[in-house]
This record gives sequence, C-alpha cells and structure tokens, in this order.
Amino acid sequence: MIQASPWWRPHVHADRRPRLLARNRIEAAVRGWFAARDFVSVTASVLQVSPGNEAHLAAFETAIAAPDGRRAPLYLHTSPEFAAKKLLAAGETRLVCLGPVFRNGERGALHHPEFAMLEWYRAGETYEALMADCAALLALAAETAGATSFAFRGMEADPFAAPERLTLAEAFDRFAGIDLLATVAPSGETDREGLAAAVRAAGIRTAPDDTWADLFSRVLTDKVEPRLGQGRATILCEYPVPEAALARVSPRDPRVAERFELYACGVELANAFGELTDAAEQRRRFVAEMDEKERVYGTRYPLDEDFLAALGEMPEASGIALGFDRLAMLATGARRIDEVIWTPVADPFS
Repeated sequence: MIQASPWWRPHVHADRRPRLLARNRIEAAVRGWFAARDFVSVTASVLQVSPGNEAHLAAFETAIAAPDGRRAPLYLHTSPEFAAKKLLAAGETRLVCLGPVFRNGERGALHHPEFAMLEWYRAGETYEALMADCAALLALAAETAGATSFAFRGMEADPFAAPERLTLAEAFDRFAGIDLLATVAPSGETDREGLAAAVRAAGIRTAPDDTWADLFSRVLTDKVEPRLGQGRATILCEYPVPEAALARVSPRDPRVAERFELYACGVELANAFGELTDAAEQRRRFVAEMDEKERVYGTRYPLDEDFLAALGEMPEASGIALGFDRLAMLATGARRIDEVIWTPVADPFS
C-alpha cells in the first residue's frame, strides 16, 4: 500500500511554500530571459516511440490503443531532445522547452522520477554559446531567489563568478593522476586494460568484468564529480567520444567530442552537446548503446526512425538540458530536490 504523503498537510506546506514560490519566480525569470533573446518556447509531446537510447537510462513504458483494440508500446520521454531536434529540422533556429520528463529507478536527494527539464537549442551556433548561457542563468536564478551563494553538502559556489572550464583529461589528471586520453585512440577505440591499470594505481577498485565505460564512470563518480563546482561553477568539457553518444567529434582532437556538463557544489546541473547530425553515425552509436543496455539490464528500447530521418535535415546546432529543479534547489538552499517540487510523486516503497 502507498503510504500517505505528508507534503499536503498544512503545516508541512507552510514550511515548503517559500521555496516553492521562489521556484515560480525563477521559472518566470528564466522564461523571460529566453523570450528576450528570441527563443521560441515549445511544448514537446511526453509520449514518444522511443524514450532515448542511452544504456543506463530507465524509462516508464505505457501503451497506446487504437479504436479497433490494437495496442503498441509508447514511452514517457526522458528528455524532449528527439522532439526538439525534429523542430530544428523543420526550420526553428532558437527554441526552448521547460517541462516534465520521466526517469525510472531514480529517487534520492538529487533525483525524482518526474522532474522539470530546461532544454534549449541554438542552430548555427557553437556549444561555447551555451557555456555563456549557463553562466548567465546561474546568476539569474541566484539574483531572483535573493541568494548570494549556492551551498550543498558542505560545498559552496559563487553563482555570479565566471565558471571554471576544465577538460575531462585535465580533471582525471588533477583528481586521480590518470592520463585518460592515453586510453582512447583517434579511431575512438578504447584501451580497457590500460585504463584498468591506471585506475588500480589511483587506489580505485576494479572488477574483471568492468568495461572501459565502467572504469571511466567509477573514476568520474568517485574522484572527479565530488570536487567540481567548489568556489565557483565548473564546466567539464571535451568528453571522450565513447562517452558522448549524441555529440559531434571535436575538430581539434578526434579522441574527444563537443560535450560539456555544468556543476555547482558537486551537483551536476546540465549536459550539453555540439550536436551530431550524421544519421548513420548516430544509428551506430544508438545500436551500441542498446547492445550495452541489453548486456547489463536484459532489455533495449526501439530507435526513433523519424528522429534519425530528421537528422538529415537538421542544421548544425548546439543543445543543452538543465535540471531545473536542481537549479531551484541550489538557489533556494533546499537540501533535497522534492523540497522545490510542488507535488512530489508518491513513494510506494517508503
């Protein structure tokens, strides 16, 4: 039985309400910021034929019924990305989505099964433009909430300071003493044994069945992410190509892709790409991701053929997804993400 949730009780709501109203003010300020820069606000359909094709994302599945009784699977989207890119192919040049997305198997201080994602795209512009956007939005959220700093779990960051820009190679060297790019070939092939040896030398556990991606993720989670965004935000950029499924390869170094993530107080806030527009390469990456998903979880999601067809019409663009609730959480001093969600999803496991 699902236990009664306490958030609706008047005394609990009275405690939560100031942060929720601050969230509303931040949302209004963010919408105004994008409107002033000629972004078109769009609403992406939640129901999609594919929820996304990242190996470690779990989706909510449902079914659509035809009048004659036939049924077909559909999914609640994990991101509006596929729909937004179809709009880029249709001719939109600056668009922004702010709405609910859904991810299964995720709940905690920083995760909620339904949350708000702020996603925006700039056609014909590089992902460096998105870095400037991120700096501006951090300051806007703090100013709107009346915050002079962000704080979370003993870390603080100045939202008005220019973010630090750090490559993955620099971060692995600085925080773990690992030469990451020595284990990635220009072809994109990875050296699993070389990375495993470096990981063990850094004092991090390994297992015989670890893949290169497993080892990469463990170093990132254990050594790198907890130390990002201290004092000021961090833009972690130039991800190895195997860790950037929807990003184009950097023209500067074929071992890395145009992907960055934004961190403040050790919290990942946003994930950005210089968008891949090669449909054949995108298909290859999606199939590889779904092969990995099937290996680890015993399941896979369908490909959105409509999306792959649209890539052939899509212009060069950059795009980014930002966890709006996490931004509101940091700006209001909340300790958990559900403190800034008006109606948290019931937890049947509590």
